Amino acid sequence: MLGRELQVKSSASSEHVAQVEALVNEKLAEASAATTGADTQIVSILAMLNIAEAYLALKEEREEERRTNRERLTGLIERLEGQKN
Repeated sequence: MLGRELQVKSSASSEHVAQVEALVNEKLAEASAATTGADTQIVSILAMLNIAEAYLALKEEREEERRTNRERLTGLIERLEGQKN
């Protein structure tokens, strides 16, 4: 990560840790390529902002899916109750 070795301790599987490391390295490389000559602190901040932006977009998408599913489920329950009466 930016030319530094880090020892990571985690309760997650080694495969999961490797996936996290790969994602972080990818985002650092993207931020570094977008900011020629920037120091590592700026690159790190930009990478974190990009990861946070992606996270928030996925979170919003998931919340929208939950709302949609809840509305569909409510509609189905209402239809079933209507047929019951």
